[in-house]
Amino acid sequence: MSELERITARRSELDALAEELAKRLGEVEAEREELVVAERVQHRLAEQDRGGGRRRGSGESAGGRACGAADPAPRRRPG
Repeated sequence: MSELERITARRSELDALAEELAKRLGEVEAEREELVVAERVQHRLAEQDRGGGRRRGSGESAGGRACGAADPAPRRRPG
């Protein structure tokens, strides 16, 4: 194998490696973004547990509110 062929082969190997690493980096960045969102949700839940949120026993789970779920319909008081 000539020197030029070895250089070309090695360059091809490195191109394939760079492509694989770019793909993995994209996956890592996507997972990190998901973890940032999960961390924010955990912080909100902790704030609600410390009394910053709704009263306990209101019939609504804290997780549903932290994820941005809206009340399905306004509640009416009897009377």
